[in-house]
Amino acid sequence: MDCSLARTLVRRYCAGEENWVDSRTIYVGHKEPPPGAEAYILQRHPDNRIVSSKYTFWNFIPKNLFEQFRRIANFYFLIIFLVQLIIDTPTSPVTSGLPLFFVITVTAIKQGYEDWLRHKADNAMNQCPVHFIQHGKLVRKQSRKLRVGDIVMVKEDETFPCDLIFLSSSRGDGTCHVTTASLDGESSHKTHYAVQDTKGFHTEEDIDGLHATIECEQPQPDLYKFVGRINVYNDRNDPVVRPLGSENLLLRGATLKNTEKIFGVAIYTGMETKMALNYQSKSQKRSAVEKSMNVFLIVYLCILISKALINTVLKYVWQSEPFRDEPWYNQKTESERQRNLVEYIFTDKTGTLTENNMEFKECCIEGHVYVPHAICNGQVLPGASGIDMIDSSPGTSAREREELFFRALCLCHTIQVKDDDDVDGPRKSPDSGKSCTYISSSPDEVALVEGIQRLGFTYLRLKDNYMEILNRENDVERFELLEILSFDSVRRRMSVIVKSATGEIYLFCKGADSSIFPRVIEGKVDQIRARVERNAVEGLRTLCVAYKRLNPEEYEGICTLLQAAKVALQDREKKLAEAYEQIEKDLVLLGATAVEDRLQEKAADTIEALQKAGIKVWVLTGDKMETAAATCYACKLFRRNTQLLELTTKKIEEQSLHDVLFELSKTVLRHSGSLTRDNFSGLSADMQDYGLIIDGAALSLIMKPREDGSCGNYRELFLEICRNCSAVLCCRMAPLQKAQIVKLIKLSKEHPITLAIGDGANDVSMILEAHVGIGVIGKEGRQAARNSDYAVPKFKHLKKMLLVHGHFYYIRISELVQYFFYKNVCFIFPQFLYQFFCGFSQQTLYDTAYLTLYNISFTSLPILLYSLMEQHVSIDTLRRDPSLYRDIAKNALLRWRVFIYWTFLGVFDALVFFFGAYFMFENTTVTSNGQIMTTNTHMIFGNWTFGTLVFTVMVFTVTLKLALDTHYWTWINHFVIWGSLLFYIVFSLLWGGIIWPFLNYQRMYYVFIQMLSSGPAWLVIILLITVSLLPDVLKKVLCRQLWPSATERVQSTCMCGHDHLPELTLLACPQSPSPWAMFQARTQNR
Repeated sequence: MDCSLARTLVRRYCAGEENWVDSRTIYVGHKEPPPGAEAYILQRHPDNRIVSSKYTFWNFIPKNLFEQFRRIANFYFLIIFLVQLIIDTPTSPVTSGLPLFFVITVTAIKQGYEDWLRHKADNAMNQCPVHFIQHGKLVRKQSRKLRVGDIVMVKEDETFPCDLIFLSSSRGDGTCHVTTASLDGESSHKTHYAVQDTKGFHTEEDIDGLHATIECEQPQPDLYKFVGRINVYNDRNDPVVRPLGSENLLLRGATLKNTEKIFGVAIYTGMETKMALNYQSKSQKRSAVEKSMNVFLIVYLCILISKALINTVLKYVWQSEPFRDEPWYNQKTESERQRNLVEYIFTDKTGTLTENNMEFKECCIEGHVYVPHAICNGQVLPGASGIDMIDSSPGTSAREREELFFRALCLCHTIQVKDDDDVDGPRKSPDSGKSCTYISSSPDEVALVEGIQRLGFTYLRLKDNYMEILNRENDVERFELLEILSFDSVRRRMSVIVKSATGEIYLFCKGADSSIFPRVIEGKVDQIRARVERNAVEGLRTLCVAYKRLNPEEYEGICTLLQAAKVALQDREKKLAEAYEQIEKDLVLLGATAVEDRLQEKAADTIEALQKAGIKVWVLTGDKMETAAATCYACKLFRRNTQLLELTTKKIEEQSLHDVLFELSKTVLRHSGSLTRDNFSGLSADMQDYGLIIDGAALSLIMKPREDGSCGNYRELFLEICRNCSAVLCCRMAPLQKAQIVKLIKLSKEHPITLAIGDGANDVSMILEAHVGIGVIGKEGRQAARNSDYAVPKFKHLKKMLLVHGHFYYIRISELVQYFFYKNVCFIFPQFLYQFFCGFSQQTLYDTAYLTLYNISFTSLPILLYSLMEQHVSIDTLRRDPSLYRDIAKNALLRWRVFIYWTFLGVFDALVFFFGAYFMFENTTVTSNGQIMTTNTHMIFGNWTFGTLVFTVMVFTVTLKLALDTHYWTWINHFVIWGSLLFYIVFSLLWGGIIWPFLNYQRMYYVFIQMLSSGPAWLVIILLITVSLLPDVLKKVLCRQLWPSATERVQSTCMCGHDHLPELTLLACPQSPSPWAMFQARTQNR
């Protein structure tokens, strides 16, 4: 295979390379071009099936088993089971095989059910009926049978089945409106335009008579870029060639709105659509806890192997010496959740942080403030009590500017009006009583027009290129729309040129304050700038409005300039930008507006709490930079003292990418020298607070490999800048770019735990890429929720999920993991020591029943209940003090230091168990009947008595160790912990006190009763338990006194003051602190 082709494909789909020349030719309606026009080359393209499932019927079992046994824990127990099955061992293979089979089966059923749901969703989508044109008639077939070149008809409120070139619509002007919420998260309406030469084809017969070919680029994931052209063959020999851009492309997943029907030709189908190319396949996730546990398992596996090797070698050494006796030998008989530890949160904006509900708050004209239904013309309106008067009424000279401002907002927009009482969200004009819906790609425009409507000026409609508005006197004013200078993110403004009924020509311009103020030569700039800054501080979205009058000669010059730029084939965008720059100057400032994008309830408080917890929050959105930045201020992601750094297309156009990155790097490291900040968002008081803004185009350049084939330097520099910023905003992001950002952070050298949260289908790739994916159940469907690990109704629930439940989960699971290893070290190590005293014969120290029931019954329920109910501090405390989350950051409780401590504690306790019992049996005598008895305790001596004594001390020690670690005591805790100890005693009495008829032999008969009949044995048991627990008690007291954590200080305060109680479960009685916790509190107070 050609390596250059493979490299090209990798760059195209993975690195975001845009400038490539591969193209495809589509024959509209599968019609061959006329003879002599061009060669007819039949091309093969995939069908329209979408596949999001992971398994098939045939590969489910092998693929699922392979994935499950990639987990070290499952593989470890599989090896143990096979060893027990092949070799004669003291325990039955059932003890390890049955739990393993249960876990594997339940996991397979769960994953199979989830994939069945994906298959079901895919089938529903692939079998959805689609209308297409065949031989001049409308035919219906399944979506999966669509082919490239088919002409498709889509009706209102239907979703486009594939990527289409827009040919015609039921609207006379050849436009249609779509919503792309499932693609880029924007629920506002966008206007698309039909091909100029085909927009008049309104019937099936007309469309079927179309003879055309389309040349376009090969599929690529950028939602906002499309390059192509259409050749329309008429009666003339030479075809009519028209350029095609993103405004002519209707994407799969978008929904048709406010248009009865459209016709389009399929150019990308199935997995080649832009929506599918932005889909991130579902991968198996590994939690930090599981990764730590895997490493610990490997360590213990090595220890077990070394023990086995040592015992085997020593066994043969023992037997090789002839004077040795035969060995002392008796007959032998038989998941993942990681919402804890999150360091980075990646959140969508629209629908996740905000409700996407814009509200017009006020406008400022010539220094006078107007609030709809509250203050108008400087006068407080009836029913507006409690509103402060801001300015006095404007004079007569300012009335003209005031009405000009209102007219500017009614005219300077791209809003469409739909007269329909049945559509969602009808807006009724208070003056005309007419119900209408405003539709626009920008919700800000709708909010502004609605706000001005409440101040007396109503936009009615655009008809025959004339814009109609209703003034305060209920007179209709008509303005001819001459030109629209569209908004773009570099200029950050838009303009319209209109002609009034009296023949006056106006240019109305609105945009960001930074783009308007430098271009004005007249107006009350200082007063309006002060108001704009005040509104910006309050988190409102602000726009400035300006105008200028044009004489006919100036307008003719503008028309000539614009026409030359529009027909240019090379550098069209650059020439249009230069033309706009010349036109939009020497303006007169009229005023400014303030619009509020309502945040979700408690979104700002949630982000503030997450940052206090040491979690970095990034906002990834498809919105414009200005819109997203205003939201970030409103939700407290950016603060008043935050210095914003821009890594945007505009910056890169002014300087090279290399220079911009190094300049930003110098800026963020200036105050901290060579030291980088803490990876968390908590910043010290003497450090400058930085926020970074980056757009999708800049990210593509950073991710794009350089000419020498490397891209690591730019990525590392970008990551270094991000680490030193308290918050990052990524705007104009395609869905796949969101996933690339998450992956870039996830695979950085620190390997932080990432969480992604979103509400739309455009967030699915990001959610699947992150370690933890959370879907918000919102207005944009349930695609995000279906592909997530968790689903929540509001962003505010993230606070409790992470800071409370995530905190509790990590405390519980880390204790469970370490305790599991600890109690098995206590269990196994005495058996290893015993081999040195039985000639390495593999004789078991414990009875078979004890071997089987130790992990199943005697020690399982206490840790199980601990891992379900433990609350080391109360829920209210975790809510009030988010900084407590830092105590568990960076996997603090599963680090090597903690792991070594638990292992050392297990080894120490095992030594105490074994040698404490050994010294008790050290002096023995032979009785008259041949039995061996200890001289100091007068107990019948035997290997089963010795093993039972060790086992008894061990069960009590490991259970009481867990009791010392428990802070949240309920009646269930008491029942399970003390009940487990009581169950062990009762079982031992019954197991050794009754002759069981189904047993061939009963070596434990009367052993336990005989042991407990000795008073010194009781003393030894109590003494050994005390000695075993003493090091852990001393360690806890010293650490709490000398190096207390924030959580331990809170615990001590709560135990002393009793100022609050943890939230109670339904089964819990009122909290009673453990004796250990009360002892620690008293000790610390001394």
